[in-house]
Amino acid sequence: MKTKLILLTLITSLTFGHEGVELGPNKGRILEFSKDETMHGEVIVKGDQFHIALFDKDMKPVAMAEQTLTATTGERDKPVKLVVEKDARGFVVPIVKAGDWLILQYKDAPNAKSVTARLEYNTANCDGCHKAEWLCECKPDAEKK
Repeated sequence: MKTKLILLTLITSLTFGHEGVELGPNKGRILEFSKDETMHGEVIVKGDQFHIALFDKDMKPVAMAEQTLTATTGERDKPVKLVVEKDARGFVVPIVKAGDWLILQYKDAPNAKSVTARLEYNTANCDGCHKAEWLCECKPDAEKK
């Protein structure tokens, strides 16, 4: 009985282990920075930093103005706040350890309500597309049919 249960758990985790993610114009991971899909953040890695560019609903670059971003990582009971820098295209955040979560809180303006986006920085290679899981291009099973 235990063997069947373990086997069923393993098959389920492999079947539902991952699905493709939305990629942006620069082949980076798209995160939603709005409730109505009018603002997106594209996360790419350059060296030891995440670069997060802002795009509108048509995936056109957004000019930087009053937008702010807060970034944290670490354990839920011991979160670590990361230093966020602004540049002409968006934000720059130190890279987190492989397997850790990056939690981003985005605001369009200082008095706006923040929108939270989460990214698991899973660097393991996908068996299907051979890219890092956090950038997996495989289509979800529903889209394959």
